[in-house]
Amino acid sequence: MNLKSIQVLEKAGEAGQLSDTAVINLKQWLTTDDMPEWAIDSLNELIKSQQWEELNDRFYKDITFGTGGMRGRTIGKLVTSAEKGTAGKKETNEWPMAGSNALNDFTLVRATTALFKHVTNYLAEQERFETPSLVIAHDVRHFSRRFCMLAASVWNELGGMSLVFDGPRSTPQLSFAVRFRKTHAGIVITASHNPPHDNGFKAYFEDGAQVVSPHAEGIVEQYVGMELKEIIPLLGVRQDEVQVLPKEDDLQYLNVVSQAALDPNLIEAVKPKVVFTPIHGTGAISTIPVLWELGMEPIVVDQQSKPDPDFPTVKSPNPENAEALEMGIKLARKTGASAVIATDPDSDRMGVAVFDAQKKVKYLNGNEIGAMLTEYRLTRLKELGCLPDNGTKQAVIIKTFVTTPLVETIANKHNVKCVNTLTGFKWTGEKIRKYQEVLEENLIKDYGIKINFDETDYYSRLDLGLNYSKAFIFACEESYGYLPYDFVRDKDANASTIAFCEMLSDLENKNTTPIEYLNTIYENYGYYNQFTLNLYFSGASGADKIKRIVESYLNNPPKELGEYKISNHINYGEAGHRDEDKSPIPTESFHVLSLEKGYSYAVRASGTEPKIKFYIFGNAKVDNDLSLKEAKVSVNANINTIVELIEKDAQDRAQ
Repeated sequence: MNLKSIQVLEKAGEAGQLSDTAVINLKQWLTTDDMPEWAIDSLNELIKSQQWEELNDRFYKDITFGTGGMRGRTIGKLVTSAEKGTAGKKETNEWPMAGSNALNDFTLVRATTALFKHVTNYLAEQERFETPSLVIAHDVRHFSRRFCMLAASVWNELGGMSLVFDGPRSTPQLSFAVRFRKTHAGIVITASHNPPHDNGFKAYFEDGAQVVSPHAEGIVEQYVGMELKEIIPLLGVRQDEVQVLPKEDDLQYLNVVSQAALDPNLIEAVKPKVVFTPIHGTGAISTIPVLWELGMEPIVVDQQSKPDPDFPTVKSPNPENAEALEMGIKLARKTGASAVIATDPDSDRMGVAVFDAQKKVKYLNGNEIGAMLTEYRLTRLKELGCLPDNGTKQAVIIKTFVTTPLVETIANKHNVKCVNTLTGFKWTGEKIRKYQEVLEENLIKDYGIKINFDETDYYSRLDLGLNYSKAFIFACEESYGYLPYDFVRDKDANASTIAFCEMLSDLENKNTTPIEYLNTIYENYGYYNQFTLNLYFSGASGADKIKRIVESYLNNPPKELGEYKISNHINYGEAGHRDEDKSPIPTESFHVLSLEKGYSYAVRASGTEPKIKFYIFGNAKVDNDLSLKEAKVSVNANINTIVELIEKDAQDRAQ
């Protein structure tokens, strides 16, 4: 019993140096039997040195297990000597940070156990007498391999069967592996593009998509109801009991990634000159081999091709950030490449930079990339005779509410359906699953035919969808996520890179550039722009500020922003909203506000980072009255004004 430390904690709580919940959580850790020595030593070290801010951040709450998983720090702002352990100066610490609000052995075991319990209950309800099976992937981050093996050990110890890869793999490959191996669930250990000190846990169900209702709520219920004493016996890694997947699984995934090319012969014939960087992550494992297979010779940024959990060449391993592409741009100028393509550490997001005729660089944002790929793929499928020239509403484009309306405008002009979803590719995965279920039901009903959908190729799926259900064409989100096929049920930067390179081949074949192509889209459909305002509020006090902003939009929504009157306010926290398929939209703390003069913005708190996000939209027609240049100036100036007004309003609401 750590009586002295507990007495010190209680005094710190009374003095307001620690929150009440931090004191409760700390006392629970210090008084639970059989806690690992390194964890207790870490806490005593921080208490002795009176590191109250650090302790408060580590213990003011339990790390949130959201509907798809969790992300958090695995390395503290202050690293204790117990956590550093025997690790060398540039090595990963021996132990992750101790804390209830951290991604560590304790929270990893808790999440894995919650997933196992839910899967077990689900199988029992379905009267499926099967051993719960799981496949796990991980990226290159600190503790990723450890967490992967620990999760596999926990699953086996609880009575299940787990499979892991022999090293880092991308998130989309995990989604594919769940379907290929027909497991009941999947886990990927990643914090995507977060800073190096973070890691995360994402849960997938047997359809290969991130969990949605009712599974998400079922897992959260199990997670919340678990006590610390249940976790302790499962903390050990039992590596000998874990099965490693064969190379066949990699080959199967690479085969489907290659099918992201609608016309692979075009890539081989033109071979666009492209610089590629995985930014120290998993993109090199899957993207580069497929580019080679399709006949391309990507110019790889060598300094960023080696996996490294510290991402030493960038401030942030996020392809959304221009700085992360700087090395690639220098290499592109040196080699005469037409584009730079970058993927994030778990290779589910893709960023692109291109050059104009004067070799000036343009960083394409997620909305621009999504619009370009939407236009290209719809046009190309019509040229190939795979879609009717006049379109069909059986073909579907999927985007999130916070992705540019330009994508929907393009879809409408091509006479294909565009479905808007809440933020997160799990909703795209759910849509694809439902389309597949309808397809299989109709084939059985009409012809008595039961097909193995997973063994069909891209064009067979497209044809079947058009005739017996809906044909999924493309999905995108503003935050650099895209999906050009339905073999995977999550965003896939490996496949998106292939799709973008094919588009580059087509543009080069037509003697035009990506920037000219984008401007042509604007001239045909109107100029659209968007700005995403991220307001960060870290730690316990930051969480309170985010909560105040969110609650204020419910209790006191804005009536105006400067000279802009609010003409409409949709609160998706209220039930009753339906999408373009007439399906109910799940409730979520998410607001869309329409302004006068054709502008709008959306508000949502991030589920994975300590921030609240505002998405500001604007557009203008391009015609004889307003040139493209004039439209850009007008729309962008108005968006900048609205951004300033929203930020001031949000800061006031945070107080």
